[in-house]
Amino acid sequence: MRAAVFDRHGGPEVLSVVTLPDPRPAPGEVRIQVEASSLNHLDLWMRRGLPIRIPMPHIGGSDFAGRVESVGAGVNRSWLGRRVVVDPSLNYEWYERARLPGDRTSALEIIGEHTQGGFADFAIAPATNLLAVPDDISSEVAAAGALAGVTAWHGLFARGGLQPGERLLVTGASGGVSTMAIQYAAAAGAEVFAITSSAENARRVRDLGARHVFDRNEVDWSKELYRATGKRGVDLCLDSVGEAIWPELMRALAVGGRLVCFGATTGARGQLDLRLLFWRKLTIMGSTMGTPVDFRRAMQAVFVGTACPPLHSVLPLTDIRRAHERLEAGSVFGKIVIVPGSVADGQTVPGARNEESATCESGSAAPGK
Repeated sequence: MRAAVFDRHGGPEVLSVVTLPDPRPAPGEVRIQVEASSLNHLDLWMRRGLPIRIPMPHIGGSDFAGRVESVGAGVNRSWLGRRVVVDPSLNYEWYERARLPGDRTSALEIIGEHTQGGFADFAIAPATNLLAVPDDISSEVAAAGALAGVTAWHGLFARGGLQPGERLLVTGASGGVSTMAIQYAAAAGAEVFAITSSAENARRVRDLGARHVFDRNEVDWSKELYRATGKRGVDLCLDSVGEAIWPELMRALAVGGRLVCFGATTGARGQLDLRLLFWRKLTIMGSTMGTPVDFRRAMQAVFVGTACPPLHSVLPLTDIRRAHERLEAGSVFGKIVIVPGSVADGQTVPGARNEESATCESGSAAPGK
């Protein structure tokens, strides 16, 4: 099979497409003929180097969808031939078990990080992580919605406890997780505030369901948010930006407000005014990925048209370096999807938002459609 790999850490130049033996499913696993796999910032961090051990040469790609081509021992053969999307979380129940004294079982792992991923013709996944994809949903849409969707859902609802009528602030609003979070929250009846850059991104974010959008290059978003909320602040903030804006985020929270952090793209050291923390009775929470139940709820919302992952572009596997360069440049709106076959850059994908259009074209629908 062909696979996009790196065998050392560095820039996009360490990536190459090579031929490897087809992987074999172990008991409880399936082999999937990959039809689409989407890029995440996690893929950039792994390529640059993380303080964890990963299999080398490494195949990235935590998000992938395709058709079950073979099954390992103990797997129901009814999966054969079915089109599926893969829950990227492994051992997520560790978060509950870890509270028990003496628990030493495996911690959370992520497909495509701790294991080989979907940037290849074939990929392996546990049968328990499979979710069937409806016929009217493209594999590109399913792959783009997986990790981003479950991360957004868990951060908003399981951790953040978002309720109808609450005010939500989403930072880094053009990112994959944030674009999904805006749609989920709007559908749940929240009043969504969002921070992005450029007039075009602001327009697209509004189309996703954000009621108030601040272009950080044009306005002081902190002051504008203060005015827009009647000097009250927001009830919940879902943040992936981190260090660069944490002082402003703390001031943006209302009394009793909650901050959910799921990333740190500008740095890992968030500055905190403890006086705001105790005086306003604020809560700060971490969040990552989500449970199998969260994954299924998030994907069901995609399947029924409540949310639709925006696709910035669709690129062939042979363009993996260019995909990394684009995401690293910071100008991507939504997700970049990699497909094994040939494809025209930026082609329109049925059932997807793409860089030429901010509306779903078929197969799934924008909120309210």
